[in-house]
Amino acid sequence: MTTDERRLGSTPAVAAKAQNWRRQYAARLRLTDLLIITAAVVIAQLSWFGSSRSSVSIVGNSTTNPNSIVVNYSFISILMILGWVAVLGVYGSREDRVIGTGTTEYRIVVDASLRLFGIFAIIAFLFQIDFSRGFFVVALPLGLAALLISRNVWRRWLTRHRRKGDFSAQVLLVGSEVSVLHTARELAKHPEAGYNVVGACVPSGKIADYLEGTSIPIAGNVGRVEAALMATGADTIVVTSSDELSPDRIRELSWSLEPGRQHLVVAPSLTDIGGPRIHTRPVAGLPLIHVETPRYEGFKRYQKRFFDVVSSALLLLALSPVLIGIAIIVRLSTPGDIFFRQERVGLNGSTFYMLKFRSMVTNAEDLLDALQDEKRSEGNAVLFKMKDDPRVTPIGKILRRYSLDELPQLFNVLRGEMSLIGPRPPLQREVELYETHVHRRFLMKPGITGLWQVSGRSDLSWEDSVRLDLYYVENWSMVGDLLILLKTARAVLGSSGAY
Repeated sequence: MTTDERRLGSTPAVAAKAQNWRRQYAARLRLTDLLIITAAVVIAQLSWFGSSRSSVSIVGNSTTNPNSIVVNYSFISILMILGWVAVLGVYGSREDRVIGTGTTEYRIVVDASLRLFGIFAIIAFLFQIDFSRGFFVVALPLGLAALLISRNVWRRWLTRHRRKGDFSAQVLLVGSEVSVLHTARELAKHPEAGYNVVGACVPSGKIADYLEGTSIPIAGNVGRVEAALMATGADTIVVTSSDELSPDRIRELSWSLEPGRQHLVVAPSLTDIGGPRIHTRPVAGLPLIHVETPRYEGFKRYQKRFFDVVSSALLLLALSPVLIGIAIIVRLSTPGDIFFRQERVGLNGSTFYMLKFRSMVTNAEDLLDALQDEKRSEGNAVLFKMKDDPRVTPIGKILRRYSLDELPQLFNVLRGEMSLIGPRPPLQREVELYETHVHRRFLMKPGITGLWQVSGRSDLSWEDSVRLDLYYVENWSMVGDLLILLKTARAVLGSSGAY
């Protein structure tokens, strides 16, 4: 091993560890799945049949056909257990490409389970097998719920270890200095995705250098990728830009990788685009990537509006005692109105008055200029936010900490001025400072909560706030909205970034 290779940190132990973590984690998932499915099926059988040795006729009716085959439900349970575990593997629910981030893993678990029970139903129909419906009605939801909880627990465990650099793909970045540095920084923000950058190859690379502002060593130029792969112990090559690599060179790289242990990933120059909008279509040997244009009309918009009306009405009804209690406390604690009304910019640039429980002194707007002049803002260049704002009342601090001051915005949702989930509703003075591309956030109604709410709220920089809002607008889906609602509860209880 050369001095440069020692500096890059390549050791047989590192290579072996990078090679085995996928099998280790998949084996743990397989064992957990087996235990959970076995428990669910056994519980279903005992709860429906008790300790009796119930059976089912497979061919014909046992009372009218002496040649009928009678099978005990214990045998059916064993078939179900083995089939369920197998189908989760066949559909790739334990593959390293789907574990750790996103909803793909959960979706595969649900889809595979439903398909398995669908196969049982088809077999029962074709062969006229009189399966007990109650047995399957208990086994499916019980097992599916337990599987999803188990996968979530394992995902949290995996995230903790990936933050330490374990159970991650060891990545060698290849491309221009700008694209490599951008990819390295983005991957560093999300260690839970499982990409640990151990080296980089850039056109002017010198082995003694590091990527600017990082501790990532440069393993050489783009002409010595194979040697850099060996020196760093990487098991994954990520091509961040193809200008430096010809199609033939990329193909040669893919041929040189060890099947099953080393992987090639090509990162296109597409950012902040949701997976469902991306489709790959091979044409004449070219892997063409189709990106669907986002649409904001028709059924999707009516679907979102229906969800907003029903949800806001139910929430107002359920939270009415809380709303009345907060209104009384605000009215009695400090002089002034119960509600604070402020003009905000909404759908297509139209304005509306957003409602909040008053959490500041009555002359808060008059004091704003003085605070801005003193440059005491702790937010960002466009949004004015500061911790320990002197205008906030004692009761207001509690309301803001748990976002209770925003509950009256449910009336804005019911009136159609806002949505439950959407971009942050801006002030007119903020809009005047927007760059042109930021105005795309007005293609959808502003929301009480959104990606900005579950990703840091006031702790976010202006650039991050814009990026999250535009990502939501470009990639909206009902499933995404439901996930944001679930994450909002955790963000509110944690009160991170709330001030």
